Amino acid sequence: MFQVLSPAGRPARPAQRAAVAVALVGAGLLGMPGAASADVTPGVSAGTTVRVTNGKELKAALAAAVPGRTIELADGSYSGNFKITTGGTASAPITLTGSRAAVLTTPSGGGNGIQLTSAPYWVIKGITVTGGQKGIMIDSSDHVVADSVEIHHTTMEGIHFRTSSSYGVVRNSSIHDTGTSGNGMGEGVYVGTANTLTDASDHVQILDNHIGPRVGGENIDIKEGTTGGLISGNVFDGDGLTGANYDDSWVDIKGNGYTVENNRGTGTTNDGFQTHTQNPGWGCGAVFRGNTADLTGATGPTRFAIDVTHYDPSDCPVTVTSDNRVTGGAGLVNPGIPVS
Repeated sequence: MFQVLSPAGRPARPAQRAAVAVALVGAGLLGMPGAASADVTPGVSAGTTVRVTNGKELKAALAAAVPGRTIELADGSYSGNFKITTGGTASAPITLTGSRAAVLTTPSGGGNGIQLTSAPYWVIKGITVTGGQKGIMIDSSDHVVADSVEIHHTTMEGIHFRTSSSYGVVRNSSIHDTGTSGNGMGEGVYVGTANTLTDASDHVQILDNHIGPRVGGENIDIKEGTTGGLISGNVFDGDGLTGANYDDSWVDIKGNGYTVENNRGTGTTNDGFQTHTQNPGWGCGAVFRGNTADLTGATGPTRFAIDVTHYDPSDCPVTVTSDNRVTGGAGLVNPGIPVS
């Protein structure tokens, strides 16, 4: 059974629990076989904390979430697919939190661990997500934050921002052992959608994470149609690169106006960071500064720390600063790209 707490952290009063029951009956969450009682079902008021201990309780808490709510997971296993369709607000986000020992587990091939759809302003903090296809799938949901989570052993990507999910953040997290299907579709963090310019998942920040080992695609893949993101302070391990879908670098940028700074990478088959122009006018405006690339052992055809595949100083600029560092490989950046 899980417990409803007041904003002060005390058990909710009987009147509050009664209000929960009325709301949940109207929502169809009470009066059904196996439904939780009003004493332990979330839905009191903004600012309350709901504590859950199993997958069934978690699904009920997610369904009843309102702006300002905190859902706190006890350590243990939570089996299933967990869907979020209610959003928070800028002043009252919804938080799903627990320790790394609170583990959301989805059967292999059984869909996504956490699926957010039209659910902005969520903070997912501290927990572990494993199994299934994608760890955290974010659709049409702005201002979603994944903070200090661990994601591993997914058949596809770890975290995916899609269908114009902007202003998202992934920080202080560990993503490893993704793409276990072995088809090169297991990026650590994936932003946007390939072969379309309609997915404007803009201004995503990927900060201070450890991505790898055994990531079955690029550690970070940024798609055309997205703009203005920040990739900073991450540690990349590219030992899972396969080349199956042209994945031969830690970071591949096909969007515009990205800043890539103060990252460190080891273990690539070819390059460290790449830009590509999949569509005219895209893959432009990137800034690379303060990155450290160890290309030791790379055997690919280019082997640059930063490989800019399309450059035009007026129509498709790129900035590479002299404080980037490289060990091994063929050099810092491909010929013809200025270093400032």
